[in-house]
Amino acid sequence: MTGPGTNTYLVGEGDFVVIDPGPADDRHIAAIVEAGAGRIRYIVVTHTHADHAPGAAPLAAATGAVLLGFAASNGFAPEGTLADGDVVAAGGGRLRAVHTPGHASDHLCFVEENTNILFSGDHVMGGSTVVIAPPDGDMAAYLGSLRRVQDLDPPVTAIAPGHGSLITDPAAVLDEYVEHRLAREASILAALVRLGRATAPELVEDVYTDVPPPLHPIAARSVWAHLRKLAAEGEVSSDDADDGLSVWEVV
Repeated sequence: MTGPGTNTYLVGEGDFVVIDPGPADDRHIAAIVEAGAGRIRYIVVTHTHADHAPGAAPLAAATGAVLLGFAASNGFAPEGTLADGDVVAAGGGRLRAVHTPGHASDHLCFVEENTNILFSGDHVMGGSTVVIAPPDGDMAAYLGSLRRVQDLDPPVTAIAPGHGSLITDPAAVLDEYVEHRLAREASILAALVRLGRATAPELVEDVYTDVPPPLHPIAARSVWAHLRKLAAEGEVSSDDADDGLSVWEVV
């Protein structure tokens, strides 16, 4: 699910801030240490999923850099925490944290204030949409976070994602992300009206005809997230919104 892998960024001139060291892979950690050449001062993670954060602790041990993140979670234990608006500065670079919950409740994006490049982690990815997996994943929060990034002033000039290539048309991609989510949601609601009652996996079979069957279990997580959002808005209901296999119906 990580495409070509997890992108690790070294930001700054002279001294560096490392964003998302990735998994605790010895060869990758060694490559970051070599690229940093003794000048890594801070390590930040966008969120604590297994493909982004586990390499942070061994990289900190190897470099003496200060480890920062939103909060301790999933085995990740930062030396300091970052709240929305906090700035990490090194080597002339200035990374401002933007809290963007949705994919994960602890998700941060980082805006480099000199260039207005957004380091997006899993909030926006190159060449792919993002899985929103409850209970920590929240579709309403995710859409709100997308709109927040759309409204950043000054606007972002590019997006450096956690997976995939640099995005040079950020406004268009953000519009596509919002439109895609709202179109999926409309399709899910229409399918539920047509079927009367259905589980998230059953709705995947009906709606996600463009997704290969091996990926349907992952798609079902996002359908569940959409259903939970619709339930909060009074559109649908189930016996247990916290059960990914519960039966849903239109209110």
